[in-house]
Amino acid sequence: MRTLDLTPLFRSSVGFDALDKLLDTAFRENGQSSYPPYNIIKTAPDSYRVEVAVAGFSEAQIDVTQHQNVLLVRGQAEKKDAEGVEYLHRGIAQRAFEHRYQLADHVEVTGARLEHGMLVVDLVRRVPEAMQPRKISIANGANGKVIEEAPAASA
Repeated sequence: MRTLDLTPLFRSSVGFDALDKLLDTAFRENGQSSYPPYNIIKTAPDSYRVEVAVAGFSEAQIDVTQHQNVLLVRGQAEKKDAEGVEYLHRGIAQRAFEHRYQLADHVEVTGARLEHGMLVVDLVRRVPEAMQPRKISIANGANGKVIEEAPAASA
């Protein structure tokens, strides 16, 4: 088994205490089922979409919840077999599922909809003004007075 040494990464980073938890989650979920299949799409620089194939589920059977930095999508199908129906092949799985998506800071759910058997969850990253980059002016001389302060150019 290979081990992953992240020491060089931590030499040049500050405040990434949750990184080990994020990596642990990623490696732990590697062997889990991917039912139902899903897509993660970047629709704009700060907009994303999660699409989950939920054929046979109704809106009432699906629960979408965001708690802090986790998006949780659950589905619980009703067990209803019509009497007198004999399936020769049952290829549409309608079993319960749960998907957890780790969201970056300041990413929030803006909406969810069910269209043509696909659950579509829209996400957007909204960084508060106080957390956006700003240019720090350098004081001139020993008196420590700031000559000017200007907002940083957007990257």
